[in-house]
Order: sequence, then C-alpha cells, then structure tokens
Amino acid sequence: MTDSSIITLNEIALKNNVDFLKKKMGAKVLISAVVKANAYGHGIEQIVPLFEKYGINHYSVFSYIEAIRVFHSLSEPKPIMIMGWVSDENMSDVIKKGIEFFIFNIERLQIALACAKKLNIKANIHLEAETGMNRSGLNSADLNTAISIIKENETFFNVAGFCTHLAGAESISNHPRIQKQLKNYQKMLAILEKNDIVPKYKHVANSAASFIYPKAKMDLVRIGIMLYGFWSSIEVFIQYINNKPKKTDPLERILGWNSQIMTIKEVKSGEFVSYGISYLAQTTIKTALIPIGYSSGYNRSLSNKGHVLISGQRCNVIGVVNMNMIIADISNLPDAKVGDEVIIIGRQGDQEIKVSAFSDISDQLNYEVLAHLSETIKRIVV
Repeated sequence: MTDSSIITLNEIALKNNVDFLKKKMGAKVLISAVVKANAYGHGIEQIVPLFEKYGINHYSVFSYIEAIRVFHSLSEPKPIMIMGWVSDENMSDVIKKGIEFFIFNIERLQIALACAKKLNIKANIHLEAETGMNRSGLNSADLNTAISIIKENETFFNVAGFCTHLAGAESISNHPRIQKQLKNYQKMLAILEKNDIVPKYKHVANSAASFIYPKAKMDLVRIGIMLYGFWSSIEVFIQYINNKPKKTDPLERILGWNSQIMTIKEVKSGEFVSYGISYLAQTTIKTALIPIGYSSGYNRSLSNKGHVLISGQRCNVIGVVNMNMIIADISNLPDAKVGDEVIIIGRQGDQEIKVSAFSDISDQLNYEVLAHLSETIKRIVV
C-alpha cells in the first residue's frame, strides 16, 4: 500500500442494496440516489458509475459543485437535482446543462427566469414547499406568487417537481409533526394543480419516510443513507423487520477503511502516550503508530476510546488522536510488524468494526462519521 490509508467500496454490496430498494419502492416509484457530501463519504466519482451500472437513473445533490461532479461521472446524461446551493453566477450553467434545482424563494425563481430568458431555454425547476420544517421552501403566499410568475413565463420553465422535506421521519416522536406536514403538502399541491401546473414528480420522502410512511413515496423518493447500507435509525429497522419471519438485515455496508502499521515502539511503565497526560502506561506496552488522524475523519472524540483491528484482534486506540496519526496498543500481538494491515472500518477474520461503533463511542450520527471522511483518501472499488 503506497497510500497512508484506503477506502474500499464493495460493488456486490452496493448492487444488493440497489436491488432491495428498487423492489421495496416498486416499479412506479423513481429512486433518486442522494450523493451529497461526497456520496456520504464514499466518493462521488466512484459511486455514481456503480449506481448507474445497476440502474439508478436520477441523482440528488446539495450544491452546484456536486452536480458538476455527478455530471462528469455519468456515462450518459441523466437527471441531476440540486436541493440546495447554486450561486447566481452558476445559474446559467445549471440551466444550460439541463440540471434540475429547487426553488425555495421568489428571488431564486426570478434569477432563474432571467437566465432562462437570456439563454432562451427552459429551466428545470422543483418547487419546494414550506410545510413545517421551517428551514427552506415557499409558503402559501410565495407559492401563489411563484405560480403567477411561472404562468406568465411558461416558455421558460419546466416544473419537474413539487417537493418538501420532512422533519425527522426516522423517529416516532416526530409522527404528529410529519402528519401535519403531509397534510400541508397536499393542500399546497392542490393550489398548484388548480392553477393547471402539474409537476412531473411529486416527492417528499427520504430513506426513512419511504419505509415509515408508504403514502409518502409518491412518484419519486430521495434515497441516501440506505443505498450505502445503513438504516436511518434503529426505529426504522425495527419497523421493517417486525413482521418478517427472518430478522436479518437486508442491507449491506459498502465502505471499508484500512491502513497499515507505520512504526512500532515500546513504552515503559509510567510513561505518557501522545499529547498531554490522558494516557499513562500502567505496564510496559508495545504500540503501533497508524497514519490516519482527525484530518482523515477519525474524530478526536475517539481518543482513548476507539479500536482498530490488527491480525484479527481488536486493539485499543490510546492517547489523543493526532491530526495525521493514531496510536494503538498491540501488546498482545508479539508478531506484529511494520506494514501489517490495520482495519479502521470493516472486517478482519471474525472481527468487525462498524461505523455504528464510532457513533456509539462519540455520539456522532452515522451520517456524520461518513461525511467527515476526507476526500483526499483514495477510494477503490472491490
């Protein structure tokens, strides 16, 4: 291994997840693969061609930059939907490339109109409704204004979608709020359709909502975390398996992360390890230095708490996590040597370290752990 660490992407696991989700959503519901945050840390340039290979034909991102990365990763043009940031300067390029984007305020609609007129082509827009999350979206008054602008300029707009975002569908505690949002969405959709604007796609569901609220699936679902092999929450997983004869997880994790031992050192009893005085060797120990740290995405909160796998054994991470290095106690591995494989995330022998193990120790969400994985780490498909 020439790199300090490598992220591996399991193609068979990815195919399994795509097949499972396609079956669950049904033939009439389009899956939009959410690949924001560098495809949840998996790598846009590596993941998008795999999703395309296994029949994913729609992609959701947060920003213009991510959209362009997806655009260049596809073998042929497919719909790309920007759910968030597009600067005024990039709006013309978005429209020129046929990339879809959310309209969440009147200012953006007016900018899109000006660019579409200048280019003399239609802008592919998704009207985002504010239904109760209070984050982004058009309220009822804004929607009526947007309708007027669209109807006066029909030659410059293609209403590709009408959407909203649900405020925490993964938790039963949010159920009353989600139900209210769904009712508000239907009311606003009725206003749109009453004005003879019929969006191609009606969409409100993310991974969790597509399982917890079946009626929320509509025409399109924005599936993110589940495509990568993770359930949105334990509640969603329990609800899924509750009435199943086999209580097994149908999803498979795609991502693995491995490194190697950089050097080995003996630390005498009574000596401190790494920065500060957080770890004191109680006996003479043997340590392995591993070239990954918080700049790679290995959170500092894992200091003196994390684990790695070496030679099929679980080894404690000791001392403070450094910017580029961590230290593991390998006292129980007399044959360990420089260059030995170190598993940060994944399986070695009959042992496994899951992303959820990071979450349990550091209180980070699975989403956070994955999104923080550095884009500089090499990613390979296996």
